Amino acid sequence: MSLTVLKFGGTSLADAACIKQAAEIILSKQDRRYVVVSAPGKRFSDDEKITDMLLNSCSNPKADEIIARLAERFETIIKELDISLNIEEDLAAIRAAAEGGKREFLASRGEYISSKIMAELLGYDWIDAAKCVVFNDKGECDWNATRKATAERLSHSYRAVIPGFYGAGADGEIHTFSRGGSDITGAIVAEAAQADVYENWTDVSGFMMADPKVVKNPKPIETMTYRELRELSYMGASVLHEDAVFPAKRSGIPIRMLNTKRPQDPGTLIVPYLAPGSGGPLITGIAGKKGFYTIALEKDRMSTEADFLPRVLEVLLRNGVSFEHVPSGIDTLSIIVAADTVKGRENLIYRELTEAVNPDGIEIKQGPALLTVVGRNMAGTIGTLSRVTSALAGQGITVRMIDQGSDELNIIIGVDESCFEQAMNAIYREFVSGEEKASS
Repeated sequence: MSLTVLKFGGTSLADAACIKQAAEIILSKQDRRYVVVSAPGKRFSDDEKITDMLLNSCSNPKADEIIARLAERFETIIKELDISLNIEEDLAAIRAAAEGGKREFLASRGEYISSKIMAELLGYDWIDAAKCVVFNDKGECDWNATRKATAERLSHSYRAVIPGFYGAGADGEIHTFSRGGSDITGAIVAEAAQADVYENWTDVSGFMMADPKVVKNPKPIETMTYRELRELSYMGASVLHEDAVFPAKRSGIPIRMLNTKRPQDPGTLIVPYLAPGSGGPLITGIAGKKGFYTIALEKDRMSTEADFLPRVLEVLLRNGVSFEHVPSGIDTLSIIVAADTVKGRENLIYRELTEAVNPDGIEIKQGPALLTVVGRNMAGTIGTLSRVTSALAGQGITVRMIDQGSDELNIIIGVDESCFEQAMNAIYREFVSGEEKASS
């Protein structure tokens, strides 16, 4: 029999009705054996996320009020599900952690209690992630130790529910992944269980070909590769945590993104590899984001100084600034960096760069916004870049930067931030709407 690991996001577990629906999905197929859950999310737009409530209780004089609301919400879920589960000890631990300022412990308790509820409802075993997701003394996940510990623990449970998002160090202290880290736990469990597929259930029917907040009713992506997922996720497509790829990729486990509210939708299937030209549209998707600065340096005969770039990067490293792209000319160098790593420290970085490389000129400025066009089928296809730039030129949009990987998997375009939304729509129309019209 095949084996499936499922992960449910916070919106899929927001209240008792959502949890019942998730349980029905799990029980509808016998091979759905291991379940990873997030903390309950928002029930409506102005609602509070459980994890935010827990973090807000940390060292807060009003912690008792916050925890009382938290307790009421969980107890309402338990009552409406008609299950027998006592969470008084868990609430007491939360109160003590709030008083003691233990943020990571607090951040993990939403998943902790949520998983207990789901296990009780399903009649599955419950496995505490602190017993199998291992963090080292730097607060980073120890992947090898985690894989072994998780596989060993799963071998004792034919069916089980595991909380996402957290683990523990050798000292037993709780550590968490970054927000959205339950995706990573799901991939860890899938790898350890040697699953045939990892189903990630959210509130959308997979990945869209563009951001639906920018492009109206974009088409869904039916199939994509891990590499395409990484490119799109890194540039802002946030349906799946970008680090969730690695555990599944190591074992070649497909990931299927599915919608809890519309379980009949096929969603998006993410696979280890698809050869260029193996079918599907020319481009897989478009993503992008704002929030960058450009550090532009100019110096005559820059190219003759072999250590010019290393000295520049040393200054950035010393200031905790990592670069995104480095477009350059013979006597010019531009470094695109995340704005939040530079903003407010422009003068300091300006001075240090001046001392390090004595340039003829330095300019630190906001922008550009970056867009990435991703698609395995672009490799070897003549004219793709021309179509991108022509689509932008047709809208009067100036291209500030172009970068294309040697494997032709993606094209990155820099445009003025004011043109970001217009640019994404122009590219989408060129490759998706335009091709749909041409084929009809």
